[in-house]
Amino acid sequence: MNALIRTSLAAIVAAALAVPAFAQDITIKFSHVVAPDTPKGKAAEKFKELAEQYTGGKVKVEVYPNSQLYKDKEELEALQLGSVQMLAPSLAKFGPLGVSDFEAFDLPYIFDGYDQLRKVTDGEVGKAMLAKLEGKGIKGLAFWDNGFKIMSANSPLHTPDDFLGLKMRIQSSKVLEAEMNALGAVPQVMAFSEVYQALQTGVVDGTENPPSNMFTQKMHEVQKHATLSNHGYLGYALIVNKAFWDGLPEDVRAQLDKAVAESTAYGNGIAKEENEKALQAMKDAGKTEFHEMTPEEKDAWKKVLIPVREEMASRIGADLIKSIEAATGQQQ
Repeated sequence: MNALIRTSLAAIVAAALAVPAFAQDITIKFSHVVAPDTPKGKAAEKFKELAEQYTGGKVKVEVYPNSQLYKDKEELEALQLGSVQMLAPSLAKFGPLGVSDFEAFDLPYIFDGYDQLRKVTDGEVGKAMLAKLEGKGIKGLAFWDNGFKIMSANSPLHTPDDFLGLKMRIQSSKVLEAEMNALGAVPQVMAFSEVYQALQTGVVDGTENPPSNMFTQKMHEVQKHATLSNHGYLGYALIVNKAFWDGLPEDVRAQLDKAVAESTAYGNGIAKEENEKALQAMKDAGKTEFHEMTPEEKDAWKKVLIPVREEMASRIGADLIKSIEAATGQQQ
């Protein structure tokens, strides 16, 4: 009888000890490279707030902005190794992993505004892109906006000829290299955290960014001219370490899915507004002259830049480019 009681007690203790495996606090380290007051930075903070709220504090989210943990080239490897659990890298970052589909987002003038963009990111094309990350140990959760990019330099950029010989900073992307080469510029791949100093010291002449990035990194203080070209889109993929995500209890994962959906809607909802505010703030600062393109100038840019699609078709996939053009109604 005593043996039976001891066995029963042992089973109860073992069961009690097993419970914390699902009930203990879960920490998500969320690393990103931009400032907290950018659209991505605010969306990350919103995810933290909602994740902790919906899980009743069971999940703790630690957000590390401004490359505090990892720079551009380091963060994806850190995610795959499990050193961090969540990132929101720009879509240009996945090429080195062998998933070049996302570089389609870098193609110049592939989207004419947010309505066309949503037809891809919220549609079947976007879902198929995210699914391709799973073979790399990464789970794609959502697309987050920053916005449409403008060009800046210390000299006016009105026509393609104005780029000739300029050293222009870009993210690591073969598409962006092709874009700058098409304009006659010299592309310079550089970590985002190093751009301000490079512009300040003349290591590079100019760069491309949505206004919110340009403003929060104070690039307008070291760039005399900018053109409101809206030539390309900068967005992010919200991603997690797949093994970590799949290992979460189902109820926790459902709560986090809800936090992802709501923080995505929040972040994408404010992105356009944040860029408009940043642009106005830079105009008010008076250190950069902002140029509104004429229709003729835009046509000249498109004539030079749209052929980059064909040049990059073998890398990105001609069928993928066609599917994006079909989804947006932008067949060339």
